Amino acid sequence: MKQLVLTIIGKDRTGLVEEISSAVLAHHGNWLTSNLSHLAGQFAGIVQVEVAEEHLQELRDGLAALPGLDVRMESGDILREQETPETINLVITGNDRPGIVQELASVIRHKGANITHLNSRQQSAPNWGVPIFSAFATVTLPIGMNKDNVIDALESITSDLIVDIETE
Repeated sequence: MKQLVLTIIGKDRTGLVEEISSAVLAHHGNWLTSNLSHLAGQFAGIVQVEVAEEHLQELRDGLAALPGLDVRMESGDILREQETPETINLVITGNDRPGIVQELASVIRHKGANITHLNSRQQSAPNWGVPIFSAFATVTLPIGMNKDNVIDALESITSDLIVDIETE
C-alpha cells in the first residue's frame, strides 16, 4: 500500500467533505487521518490516505476532477513502531501579539523538538483589554529529552504565557 498526504484547498461549500471522501473511496483509497478547517470562506484540508499502487493514478485523476479544488498529493512515509518518538500535547495561552507563533516555533526548534500538530486562534477577551492567543500543539521530543525543558523554555518567552500539558 502506498501512503499519501493530500493537501486540499478551495472555496468552502456544503457537502465538500462528502465529495472528497466519496472520491477517495470510489478510487480504492482508504482515508486514514485528516485535519480539515474552514478559514476565511475557504476549505483547507490535509488528509492521509493509503491506496494500492495499481490504483494510484486512478485516485489522482479522481481527486483532480473535483470542481473548484486545488489538490496536491505527496508520498508519505510508513513509520515502524520502534521509530515512534515521545510526544506531548501542550495547551498554550497568552496575550496575542504579532510574532507569537514564530517565537513558540523557534523555541521548540532550538530545543530540538518538532511541532507535528498545531491549532491556534485569536480570541476576544473583553475583560483583559487585549486579544488572547490560544493554541493546542503536539510536540515530538528528541530521544532522552525531559518535557520540562521545552515547557520551561516556552514559559520563559514572556510572563503572560501559560503552558500546560494535556493528558488524555
